Amino acid sequence: MSFFKKLKEKITGTNEAVTEKFKDGLSKTRNQFTSKVNDLVARFRVIDEEFFEELEELLLQADVGFETVMELIELLKVEVQRKNIKDTAGIQSVISEKLVEIYQAGEDLDSELNIQEDGLTVILMVGVNGVGKTTTIGKLAARLIAEGKTVMLAAGDTFRAGAIDQLVIWGERAGVEVIRQSEGSDPAAVMYDAIRAAKNRSVDVLICDTAGRLQNKVNLMNELQKVHRVISKEVEGAPHEVLLALDATTGQNALIQAQTFKEATNVTGIVLTKLDGTAKGGIVLAIRKKLNIPVKFVGLGEGVDDLQPFDPEKYVYGLFADGLEQEDNS
Repeated sequence: MSFFKKLKEKITGTNEAVTEKFKDGLSKTRNQFTSKVNDLVARFRVIDEEFFEELEELLLQADVGFETVMELIELLKVEVQRKNIKDTAGIQSVISEKLVEIYQAGEDLDSELNIQEDGLTVILMVGVNGVGKTTTIGKLAARLIAEGKTVMLAAGDTFRAGAIDQLVIWGERAGVEVIRQSEGSDPAAVMYDAIRAAKNRSVDVLICDTAGRLQNKVNLMNELQKVHRVISKEVEGAPHEVLLALDATTGQNALIQAQTFKEATNVTGIVLTKLDGTAKGGIVLAIRKKLNIPVKFVGLGEGVDDLQPFDPEKYVYGLFADGLEQEDNS
């Protein structure tokens, strides 16, 4: 049985609606990337060095990342030799299998949110302006409420005009309280008030927004570290998650941002927003390889329920669905 058949059987039995979200959300990448892979497979009936060179170029164009591409090509060459594969029929199934292996290889990364069974869970959301940080907070709040949690938001981005109002709107949509102060207030003071309020109301999860200016890295680091200190002083072991929001449409730029924030604070997970808006969805693999930080959520559309926990198998299925189904039916 091909890897695709095994994969399809496995993910079909879980949640078909979520699987379809990955397929729909990755349609731009799939239409660009997979169509080119299909063309490549059609042109090269025999697997040779030139085939691998062109495949390498396609993967780089999809922002899979240089290190990941090199590893994938080497794994494919070994697999082709081991199984004595001569032609390109079935090669997409082998590519998809190796991509899942690469993502899951190495250090075991926990993609589950670190929600405390007892007491308050504090989630710190970081990221530059314009990546969809506030929207992600609103969607995450709605998701946690649907799971039966009580949620509160802290408007810690006190510098960007309109950031507080934007978070309040999302709070109203999700039906959660937003702790805020006036624009220009000290973000650490907002966090202090929010933690006190969350404790008083026996809230399960407090999600904290932060400023996202990258013009001065030193100031950003100092600010985040101050916020971090206040949170950890008020709640033992907090923040329990530091989620970095990255805009998938910015490609390799997202990697640079991730490295900067990783230096500033202990990032525990990535939320990759706007994955549905890019033709370069391979950035997920580049992040995993380069930073060794798990992608915990991906944004697959505009809807509240389009923020989904990341699943490497559903992701690879979304990337290759059309070509794999065509391959499977041939």
